[in-house]
Amino acid sequence: MTIPRPPKGAGPAGKRLWRSVQAEFELGEHERALLVAMCRQVDRLDALEELIAAEGLLVTGHGTTKMHPAVVEARQTAIAVARIAACLRLPAGEEDGDAQPGQRRTGVRGVYQIGAA
Repeated sequence: MTIPRPPKGAGPAGKRLWRSVQAEFELGEHERALLVAMCRQVDRLDALEELIAAEGLLVTGHGTTKMHPAVVEARQTAIAVARIAACLRLPAGEEDGDAQPGQRRTGVRGVYQIGAA
C-alpha cells in the first residue's frame, strides 16, 4: 500500500502525523479530509508553542498583565486536535499488548433516525 503525499504546506509535525496515520489505517475520503484538518491544526499548535516559548506565557499592557493570547489559542487548537482524533477514532495511547496488529478503530457507524422508535 502506498501512502498518499501529505497535504501541501504541511509542516514537520503535520507530515509525521499524516504518515503515521496513513501507514496504520485505511481511511475513506471523508476521513482523509478530517486528517488534513488535523495535520493543519497540529502544525498550527507547533507554531503557537514556539511563539509562547519566545514571548512567554504572560503579556503586559495598559497597566495589566494577562495570559498571552497564543496560550488561549493553543488550548483551543489542542481541543480541536483531540476532537478530530476522536472523530477518526484514533487510539489515544498505548494499545493493549494482547491486541492484534492492524486497524483497531472501533465504533458504531449506523443510520440514525429522527424521532423515537
